[in-house]
Amino acid sequence: MKNSPQKEKNTFNRRGFLPILGLGFLVPLFGFGKPSVEVLEEIEEYQTLLRPDGTTVKVKKSVIDKSKVIEKNISNSSLLEWLTPKN
Repeated sequence: MKNSPQKEKNTFNRRGFLPILGLGFLVPLFGFGKPSVEVLEEIEEYQTLLRPDGTTVKVKKSVIDKSKVIEKNISNSSLLEWLTPKN
């Protein structure tokens, strides 16, 4: 007594499902495509800077390279005046 061919077509069993499931897990391992630009930008170096209120901040080095220098060779007394909070 064999099952009818129509009944065999519609059965959903582990033998048919596991290969599909395995391929689904295997496809991401091939790594198609190029790495995204966002991932490459996150690898940039950071530099620690001092804010006027005395706290430190990590800033990307590329932002510092693009910044504009307002005053070069500032003296210690003028730097101290800049760092003191204004009331």
